[in-house]
Amino acid sequence: MVLGKFYPPHAGHHHLVRTALAQCDRLTVLVCAASVESVPLADRVTWMREAHPDAEVVGAVDDHPVDLHDPAVWDAHMAVFRTAVPDPVDAVFTSESYGTELARRFGAAEVLVDLDRTTYPVSGTAVRKDPVGCWAYLGPGVRAALTRRVVVLGAESTGTTTLSRALADHYRARGGVWTDTGWVPEYGRAFSEEKLAALRATDPGADWTAVEFTSEEFPLIARRQDADEQRPAGAGSPVLFCDTDSFATTIWHERYLGAPSPEVAAVADHTPRHLYLLTDHEGVPFEDDGLRDGPHLRPWMTGRFRTELERTGRRYLLVTGDPEQRLRTAVAAVDALLAEGWHFADPLPEHR
Repeated sequence: MVLGKFYPPHAGHHHLVRTALAQCDRLTVLVCAASVESVPLADRVTWMREAHPDAEVVGAVDDHPVDLHDPAVWDAHMAVFRTAVPDPVDAVFTSESYGTELARRFGAAEVLVDLDRTTYPVSGTAVRKDPVGCWAYLGPGVRAALTRRVVVLGAESTGTTTLSRALADHYRARGGVWTDTGWVPEYGRAFSEEKLAALRATDPGADWTAVEFTSEEFPLIARRQDADEQRPAGAGSPVLFCDTDSFATTIWHERYLGAPSPEVAAVADHTPRHLYLLTDHEGVPFEDDGLRDGPHLRPWMTGRFRTELERTGRRYLLVTGDPEQRLRTAVAAVDALLAEGWHFADPLPEHR
């Protein structure tokens, strides 16, 4: 058995589990979380299962106080542990000093793994204090959960792609942990290109005005846009830049179908974004690339984006000016977001 809070899981935890897997016919990983902690138990269990599919990962809520010198407290914890892992335990693998007593109480052999953290110099406490400094030790699931997602959205031909790409390039150029900063393209555009191409397969002279959308297509676009964020969020830096998102799809549904879509709105509320950058249509010339309707719709679109961002309480900033000014404004806003840091609730204190 391996036991821990995994608050959140990091490379040291995974090293411990891999070491145990290599020496066991069957391994149970017990994830214990206290109610006061801010990372849900279900998320930790999911991350550990994804990282170690060959282990049996189970979770338990353990709200008992932490006191390694009180036998009664030990008894209370052991009741939780044995309920979660009722089968006999032959060996307990830990990287903690309490491993000796834990193994004794299970009637199991103790296997101590890298107590001094020399293989992976990281701890849950260090991650909670400085996620960016510990980013290299975090797996895809944890990174995706912690990544600050910044969405650039706006009306047609207002520079959303230009600004989102420029932001990703800017942060990559900072080097270090920022080198792998991701950028997510707009799936709705690819979808539109495919619709026009399919139409031209039967009518070579067809143009964008002949393309029609159905309400059922927009939830598909929204879900695909969300799904496209997950891989770069799990593999990139602490910030991810997205050229539109599922929330923007709610406005595009209004544009083409004339009314909101509750289904698209539900999709948009599923994944949190941390900052929206709304590109103003003023000062940006309209360029028709063959998939756009015309400049007359841009003021309405900008207004609808702004109204819905405010109504739904999403954090946003309207960016104006030329491309260089917009980039400066956007970088300052993103830096301010990152400077706010990540806030984890303290675990239960250890009584000494």
